Amino acid sequence: MIQDLHSHTYYSFCGADTPEEVVEAAINGGIELLGITDHHYGIGDGRTDVYLSTSQEIGNDYERTLRRYFDHISLIKEKYEGKIKILRGIEIGTLKQGRVPLPESADISFFDYCLIEHVDHMEKSITGGDLFAFAERLGCPAGVAHTDLFKVAKNVGEEPLRYFTKMAERGIFWEMNVNLDTIHGGHQHPYMLEFFDNEEQQEIIRRSGVRLSVGFDGHRVYDYKPERIAAYCKKISEMGIKLAYE
Repeated sequence: MIQDLHSHTYYSFCGADTPEEVVEAAINGGIELLGITDHHYGIGDGRTDVYLSTSQEIGNDYERTLRRYFDHISLIKEKYEGKIKILRGIEIGTLKQGRVPLPESADISFFDYCLIEHVDHMEKSITGGDLFAFAERLGCPAGVAHTDLFKVAKNVGEEPLRYFTKMAERGIFWEMNVNLDTIHGGHQHPYMLEFFDNEEQQEIIRRSGVRLSVGFDGHRVYDYKPERIAAYCKKISEMGIKLAYE
């Protein structure tokens, strides 16, 4: 199955397109499963002026804006049923700066899944480098976005096979972020390129049983490259590694 589990709409402050435009671009590109994963702060804060405010108060609307977003994407899911499978995701920033971290009071347990960012920032992240405790707190299936987890395992003093096995046991998947667009300046993630060229890493992932996802991390539909998603989904399957949702 061709799966893209990382996409952004105008709900993310960095995104530009409506959910319908994002979904239709995916359908036209042959994507079979699409996860919409807007940034939690774009959804929760609701407006850019609120997000940029110096106030640290999250306000009474935070929970409602999360629910409204979920309800909207649920309607999108129903609208395109039979054409593409939609998952209602959310991307969680964890850096200890401004209004980026997910508030302790925020409930995201009702989402289909979440993508966790910044685990590799250790002291700068509210995870403190403990992916497992943080993922358990969130209460929904979790994946780790655009992060070199071999490096994270080394930094926390964990043998890679054991680290990825613990992820597999907890149902946490690892994203291969294959973005190649203008919003990211044509940047490709070195960890992703390394993984697809490193047979030793691939064998560790196979032995651990952890699942992988593929995400384009799209922010503009005119930049979207669904053929890139399809190619990397195929590569992972040919390695004998399961995708997150199969």
